[in-house]
Amino acid sequence: MEMKGLKLLRKKKGYSQLKVSFDLNISREAISFYENGKRSPDIDMLVRMSQYFGVSIDYLITGEEFKKN
Repeated sequence: MEMKGLKLLRKKKGYSQLKVSFDLNISREAISFYENGKRSPDIDMLVRMSQYFGVSIDYLITGEEFKKN
């Protein structure tokens, strides 16, 4: 699954894939794969990315906050 929010946040903050990968201690390729849906992060990485960007896991994945009906 493509992580639309991850790419949006990264670009909005002006961060390169290399910066994010360095800060999260993973490869640049992993960030690229997450953004393009070629690989999915495990739950621990989702939590770390959520904390890093200060958003929900829902936002990282969909680009939108969770909405209760």
